[in-house]
Amino acid sequence: MYLFNQDPLSMNLIRMKKIDRSQIRARIPYGAWGTSYFPSWQSSPLAEVNIGQFAGESAAFILSKRKVSTSIMDYLIIGSTVPWHWKFWNATTVAQSMGRRIPGFHVEQACATGLQSIILAISQVETGASDAAGVLTFDRTSDSPVGVFPERRSYRRSEVISDVWDNFSFDPSTGAAMITSAGIVARKYKIEKTETDELTAFRYYQYFEGKGTGFLDRIAVPFDILDVQGKSLGRVEEDLGVRKITLDDLKAMRELDTCVTSGTQTHAADGMATLMVTAVDRVRDISSRPEINICFIAKAEVRVLPSHMPEAPAMAVQKLLERTQVNMEEIKVVKDHNPFAVNDAVFSKIMKYDWKKMNNNGSPLVWGHPQGPTLTRVVIEALEEAVDLGGGYVLVFGCAAGDVGIASLFLVD
Repeated sequence: MYLFNQDPLSMNLIRMKKIDRSQIRARIPYGAWGTSYFPSWQSSPLAEVNIGQFAGESAAFILSKRKVSTSIMDYLIIGSTVPWHWKFWNATTVAQSMGRRIPGFHVEQACATGLQSIILAISQVETGASDAAGVLTFDRTSDSPVGVFPERRSYRRSEVISDVWDNFSFDPSTGAAMITSAGIVARKYKIEKTETDELTAFRYYQYFEGKGTGFLDRIAVPFDILDVQGKSLGRVEEDLGVRKITLDDLKAMRELDTCVTSGTQTHAADGMATLMVTAVDRVRDISSRPEINICFIAKAEVRVLPSHMPEAPAMAVQKLLERTQVNMEEIKVVKDHNPFAVNDAVFSKIMKYDWKKMNNNGSPLVWGHPQGPTLTRVVIEALEEAVDLGGGYVLVFGCAAGDVGIASLFLVD
């Protein structure tokens, strides 16, 4: 197969029959990770907070619960998509909220932000620029800001944009809403509503199964939210807004576009997720199980035809597997960012892969879509599941605004 040499983003690949971990400097220490729960927008005290400050304080709290000192962190990469107060100061002010005065930067690529942040942190360590880089992604879709943009080429001379609502409903490259892309792709691949209803019902079963076994408790951390006076605004201790939905419920829902109903698409949410990336010789100082090796292998990105976003992840996976010479049968855990059930149905059709084999313990279709941290949580859940299964290849992929698909391969052993 192929393995990145030195800089994993350089796409300088070396053909190898077996992975030699001694050539990879960067590791993700097992257990040095965690997320908040993802309450649906406008449903929790997270709608009231400065999400950057909350994320920094929460990351420090999560790492302390994992018995990881933030003092080991020498760099911070943050990712978010919705503007927040003091965003201009990006990673430095968030690091300050963690109690650390370290450099860093902010990255944003719509719903791919969470995965790109991890890959950039891996590159930071792999190249020797850092020994321990933190990844912290977050977003608050609730009460998203409204921007006024002077635009002399516009007949109104200025444009007003509600950041979440207007970006969901209008792609400036196509003039169409994101939901339109799901309908177009469903028709292209002849997906039936019967399948997306059944697929969604199964995704809900997987989520509540994972919740029932305690899997989610190992990932997510509850938080008491305080106001500026230190008074309680409430407690976030579950993915608020998620309720059990039956197949009959889904069948009764009206189509908003082909194969898209209010039940077979995700919902906006608030939240954060964090993990550490370190040099291999620092893992023992951080991980609760240092014998576990977690390496990044490769990534691929594609951009497909206009308004064809739900097919882009499958195309990215095809490109990734072709480069790495890994096949789907060799992959132990498959997990994705699936804003529409159509995404998984199309992936299954293109890759000839049973959608029941993927997204164990939950997925964004069910637990929500706070954009920035979505794929970070997906990665954390996927790696945790791979450890439970004794290791192996982990495939994580998803789509992003602009008809982009991204896929990545990790190895747990």
